[in-house]
Amino acid sequence: MIYVIFAIFLAACFAAGSTGGLFPPGDWYARLKKPWWTPPNWLFPAAWTILYLCMATAGARVAMSPDNALAMALWALQIALNGLWTPVFFGLRRMGLGLVVLGALWLSVAATLVALWQVDTIAGLLFVPYLVWVSVAGALNLSVLRLNPDVAR
Repeated sequence: MIYVIFAIFLAACFAAGSTGGLFPPGDWYARLKKPWWTPPNWLFPAAWTILYLCMATAGARVAMSPDNALAMALWALQIALNGLWTPVFFGLRRMGLGLVVLGALWLSVAATLVALWQVDTIAGLLFVPYLVWVSVAGALNLSVLRLNPDVAR
């Protein structure tokens, strides 16, 4: 049964991640000024694959536990916000609004981490890399916004 639940959480993760295929960075993003510390393009799909596996594992672990309602509600919120950022930033090309979405995502990931941790310590730990990555993404979004004031909306 745990494998079926894991597959459902993984499907939710990859559904959120599929927005990257629907709204790829493209030439618009390539032309933007970026900070020197911008991760290389190849790192993004590799990192997200690992993060989605961790997120799905955490969700599946807690889904099988009692007293999981808050953790599951927060897990659903963070995956929805996760799927929203790409269409806002790359699809609409709204870097400022993307930063707002990332702020909400960061808060929801942090809250999810705490709620997961309270139910299952390992599940909480599995969200730590995700929170770090979203922190980097937020700093990158802010930096790109600041470096491109003429493009930013």
